[in-house]
Amino acid sequence: MKVLITGANGFVGHYLVSKLLEKNFFVIATGKGECRLPFLDINNFTYRSLDFTNKEQIQSIVAQTLPDVIVHAGAIGSPDFCELNKKSAFEVNVGGTENIAKAAKSINAFVVFVSTDFIFSGTKMKYHEEDEAAPVNYYGETKMLAENIIQQYCENFTIVRTILVYGKPLSGRGNILTVVKDKLLKGEHYNVFEDQMRTPTYVEDLAAAIVTIIQKKAKGIYHIGGTDLLSPYQMACKVAEYLKLDASLLIPVTRDSFTQPALRPLLTGFDISKAKRALDFMPISFEEGLRKTFS
Repeated sequence: MKVLITGANGFVGHYLVSKLLEKNFFVIATGKGECRLPFLDINNFTYRSLDFTNKEQIQSIVAQTLPDVIVHAGAIGSPDFCELNKKSAFEVNVGGTENIAKAAKSINAFVVFVSTDFIFSGTKMKYHEEDEAAPVNYYGETKMLAENIIQQYCENFTIVRTILVYGKPLSGRGNILTVVKDKLLKGEHYNVFEDQMRTPTYVEDLAAAIVTIIQKKAKGIYHIGGTDLLSPYQMACKVAEYLKLDASLLIPVTRDSFTQPALRPLLTGFDISKAKRALDFMPISFEEGLRKTFS
């Protein structure tokens, strides 16, 4: 089975490519620019440079490679960047998704779209797959619109919503745990929100869930997250404790005391019972994820 992945050079994309190769899928990895993945000498791996905002380019690559599955993991994921650059955010997150959906429809490929908890308003715990989307920032709005596009154009699709993904970076930028480590090692103060609650997702759990979805062709919407309910400040403190770094450098802030261009939802834990039931999804604890991140 051939799987085409957008955003393959990214944090989640790298792990997903690795797990698919382990399962002997033929992987067509795509990303902007050159390949940053260490798989070029593997027979069932190929890389294609792709700007999926270019409709003709994505149509051409899909027509040439004829993937059975397209995993659309590429996006502008920074809420603040999206808030300050709405035109670019719409072009990539919405327009790019429409290009992917139309190309997938042309060959009847199965589409897995990676979405986010930020489509929700953040006023309750825990969100189910059927709950109404009501984003509080433009990033969340673009992902909501992209979800609608996937459902409009694609007959065979899965939407995977995930939440505050963390783990060991294999390439590219870090995540909240590694950012905290870097700040504390430099002796820098770091503002961390204590009034936002999440069920953070270990990156390998997310990648494994997507592989299972592909294997089972499990259609619909799935919430993929962890089981521990934590604030970013609590996560940061656990990093400091585990690495024996100075937690006094961590400054707890709230949405009212520390403003950002994009408003964040306050409460966005996930109910993952559907994923447990249909995908045998069993996420590891945050403590275990923390250990794996810094092992």
